[in-house]
Formats: sequence, C-alpha cells, structure tokens
Amino acid sequence: MSAAPIDLDHLRQWVGRASSAEQFLDPFPARALAGLLDRAEAPGEGDALPLPWHWLYFLDAPSRAATGADGHPQRGGFLPPVPLPRRMWAAGEMTVQQPLRLGRPARKTSTVRSVDLKQGKAGSLVFVTVAHELEQDGQACISELQHIVYREAPTAPAPLPAGEAAPQEAAWSRELQPDPVLLFRFSALTYNGHRIHYDRDYATREEFYPALVVHGPLIATLLLDLAARERPGAQPAQFRFRAQRPAFDTDPLRLCGRPEEGGAALWTSDPAGFLGMTASVRFR
Repeated sequence: MSAAPIDLDHLRQWVGRASSAEQFLDPFPARALAGLLDRAEAPGEGDALPLPWHWLYFLDAPSRAATGADGHPQRGGFLPPVPLPRRMWAAGEMTVQQPLRLGRPARKTSTVRSVDLKQGKAGSLVFVTVAHELEQDGQACISELQHIVYREAPTAPAPLPAGEAAPQEAAWSRELQPDPVLLFRFSALTYNGHRIHYDRDYATREEFYPALVVHGPLIATLLLDLAARERPGAQPAQFRFRAQRPAFDTDPLRLCGRPEEGGAALWTSDPAGFLGMTASVRFR
C-alpha cells in the first residue's frame, strides 16, 4: 500500500503551536531510573536532577481511545499529523543553564519549531523539530531541541543497510546486554507506549524489525551515565546526540567514550563494529 500524499503546507500549520505544563518533580521516578542504571545512590528531594533525567517528567498520558495501534498517541494533537507510519526520536541537543531540583515544581513549554520534507534512499522523510524550555522558580534551567523523523514502513523483512564503522580509540568502555525487562522499565518510566520496545510479535511482524528495539533516549541516557561514571562530579552544560543505526535486545551494546577538551565524545557500537549513536557532552 502506498503512503498517503504529504501536504507539507498543511503540516506546517503546526509550526508555532505551543503547549505548557507544570509538575512537581517527585523524587520517585529519579529513584526508579537510578535503579534501572544500577546506580549505588539515587538523588533525593532538593538534589539536582541528572541530565537527561527530565525525560521522566511532563509526560503525556493519552486515553486508550486516543492511542494508535502502534502504541503512540494518535496523530493530529500537539504534533502535526504526518501520514508516515514510522516515527523515531532521531537526535537531540540541550543546554543547561542550571539543573532542575527534585522536590519542587517546574514548568515546561514546548513549541513546534519546524516541519521539513526530504527524500531518502527508502522514500520520503518528514523531520519535525520541537523546542522545549524548562524552568524552575522563574529561572531558565534547560533548553532542548528534539528532532523527530517520520518515514515509510517496509513491507517485508529486510537486512539493515551497511553502517559506519565505530571509532576504535575508546578510553572508556562498558558493555551492556539489553533485555526485555530493561526496555519495559524504561518504557514505563517515560510512559512510552510504542510497541516496538516491548511487544516482540508486533516489532517483528508489523514493523519488520529483527527484535525488540532499544529506545534512542535510553541509549542517550546510558551514554551520559557512562560519562558520569568516568567523570564523577562533572556537571554537563551541553549535550548532543544523534541516532545512526538501531540497537536490538538480541545484541550486546557497547558504550564508548573518550575525554576531549572541556568534555567528551561518546558513541555506541554493535557486535559487528557498526556505529549506533554518536553524542558529545561539554562540562561546566
């Protein structure tokens, strides 16, 4: 079945649409994520919230009736109704003016910044960029850009295309075996209903992935966790990441990094040596 035509002018009517929410930053989600990451200690009330743990807060909670067959919220609300079935968080960047503090209210304002159409090897791609501003006690804390890509779905299983070789000169390295429990817990903590992360039949038979897909935001969180383990006490001022190749629960995931002036370069590689995600962090 061919994809519906893409009316870019219509989709760009969502540019400038904004949404704002206020939430008390309860320590429990942070404590739960600390457990998921095997951290010996968890931040508590009054402590700074590590980056990018703000992803645990200000979550949408659509009703079952407002949830699509893939587990995502139905389209046409805050985000434009892009008529392409596959959606992924492709990249992000954030700047920290000061950390958020647990045990206090905070506010998040989100604005659709841009909608663009491009043609890739597998067909049409629509990129939606959303800007997020987080503040607390009237002070700016985190500015973030979220880059979402929509693309056409395959009609049959197909091997992943050849990837880019990962760097070999890692100073920091940690191997992790993703499993369904890890993916389920992160889905629950971020209220991510996308079935490719926990429903193996759906992931393999409907979206034709070879296994459960590891969340891009989880991988980004794990990379910053690696940097935090190697540079304890260092406070991120900027963080950027870009997904290049999906990771699956059937393969070990290698988290890598090396210090650079003022920060660190971070990346993941799979058992074949292909680059999965690239990231960079700059410390204060």
